[in-house]
Amino acid sequence: MEGIYEVNSPEETLELGIQFAKEAKGGTVIALIGDLGVGKTVFTKGIARGLGIEENVSSPTFTILESYYDGRMPLHHFDVYRIGDVEEMEEVGFDDCICSDGITIIEWAGIIEEIIPEGTYVVNITKDLSKGNDYRKIIIGKTEKEGYLN
Repeated sequence: MEGIYEVNSPEETLELGIQFAKEAKGGTVIALIGDLGVGKTVFTKGIARGLGIEENVSSPTFTILESYYDGRMPLHHFDVYRIGDVEEMEEVGFDDCICSDGITIIEWAGIIEEIIPEGTYVVNITKDLSKGNDYRKIIIGKTEKEGYLN
């Protein structure tokens, strides 16, 4: 599912997440990169829907981690925006999640870049207002080494 995608609505971002989930295998880790309001959570909701998760998915800004188990595989959703130190990730079960048979999604992954594992999918979402308020460019690639998001 690596590639460059251009979408023009939140619904198209959601659909891209659904398609990603259909191809994803257990153990997949996804690092979401992008400014506030670009669609990181919308993409995550698409993945949840693609996995068959019916619960409402929202960004776990204050709890840091929310896990969902009612789909074809577990989904672990981190929002690390409020993490002050990478070592806090051990306390919230990061290693257990990334080593599980589910999918792990990390919003604001750049904050914990040094512990992002090799082979992580990096989903970089940007907007270009000159192309419309809902236009997004979504680049999906894989990390080449641990702790390297670009």
